Amino acid sequence: MNIAIVGTGYVGLVSGACFAEVGINVTCVDIDEKKIERLLNGIIPIYEPGLDTLVNRNVKEKRLNFVTDLAECIDDVDVVFCAVGTPPDEDGSADLSYVEAVARRFGSLVNRYTIFVTKSTVPVGTSRIVRRVIEEELEKRDLKIDFDIASNPEFLKEGAAIKDFMSPDRVVIGTDSPRARKVMERLYRPFLLNNFRVIFMDIASAEMTKYAANSMLATRISFMNDIANLCELVGADVNMVRKGIGSDARIGNKFLYPGCGYGGSCFPKDVKALAQTGRANGYRMHIIEAVEEVNALQKQVIFNKLKSNLGSLEGKRIAIWGLAFKPETDDMREAPSLVVIDNLLKSGAQVIVYDPVAMDECRRRIGDCVTYVRDMYDAVIDCDAIALLTEWKQFRVPSWRVVRKAMRGNLVVDGRNIYDSAELHEEGFIYKCIGKG
Repeated sequence: MNIAIVGTGYVGLVSGACFAEVGINVTCVDIDEKKIERLLNGIIPIYEPGLDTLVNRNVKEKRLNFVTDLAECIDDVDVVFCAVGTPPDEDGSADLSYVEAVARRFGSLVNRYTIFVTKSTVPVGTSRIVRRVIEEELEKRDLKIDFDIASNPEFLKEGAAIKDFMSPDRVVIGTDSPRARKVMERLYRPFLLNNFRVIFMDIASAEMTKYAANSMLATRISFMNDIANLCELVGADVNMVRKGIGSDARIGNKFLYPGCGYGGSCFPKDVKALAQTGRANGYRMHIIEAVEEVNALQKQVIFNKLKSNLGSLEGKRIAIWGLAFKPETDDMREAPSLVVIDNLLKSGAQVIVYDPVAMDECRRRIGDCVTYVRDMYDAVIDCDAIALLTEWKQFRVPSWRVVRKAMRGNLVVDGRNIYDSAELHEEGFIYKCIGKG
């Protein structure tokens, strides 16, 4: 079976490599010539564990190819996936210009029955826009060619994307066409061999499922952060509360960890887009709007704790452990670290940063306004405080005696609640975390 995937970002590249791994012939398309050249030379533009090996193996075995124009493969494929970005507009709505451009290109090229599958995260109703754009292009060519539209949203976790794709909780496919359903069943058959679930539904429901899933997870995070902030005021321990409510089978223990706010490419964008979809349809998503508000406030918590414990931050040296929005990725989109760093610099502090993989991404985003160091211990030399923002494994059990000797101060602000307060107090630190009164 032959497929094309337009867009070699996170979703497109992971999807292409994983489809190729199960024997499907995949052509990934991207208009960025430099990116395609680098991919053909084995240079992967994103950090995702195991992705480089997967890509390079399937390129070598000729199941995975990279081109700069859909025209190079359109006549040979049964399915074209659209996996381009849908960044937020100023009002929070998803920018569909890239999706429409792919649909327009598809309509200008398609010569036989092919399925156009939207894998990008798009608001409800996008399929109607895509269909109209393709039909307009066919009318320009004075052609009547059968095609179908389907929605196949992705549910990949950065840092575990390959496992998620190869062993999915579920695969959601929205289509109103029996013919398209048959093709999609064949495409996903390798994943059905281990009894993974493929859930077929109408297109609008599939589009909504993606937003609803991410917004539910974001809601759980913001809910626990709200509870954590109240715990500090009343003298409760949010870790005990989390265990207490997580043991309820109706609630479960996933996504109940308080912290310094969520970030990344999905949750912030999708929460905003869902709220905007509500407004566009005359309905206010009160809970979703509150989720966004709580998360924005939560990203201020680390800075506020540093300031309340150190007083004036002018001239203070602050070490930042962790820059990526989560472990196992170099993604800093909407990362809490960006908010913390910005606040510290505006307050006159010197900021020293270390992250196992996101240093280059940080330098690309904010330049040299912070000091970059080689490891976590270099970061704490002569520092007044440490702020832990990303729970990388290598940060979990530091040598606190080494850290204490290297530091000028003794404040540790734990934005992910991974340290033991008694241990740090024994080593002479002032320890502050999230949600412990």
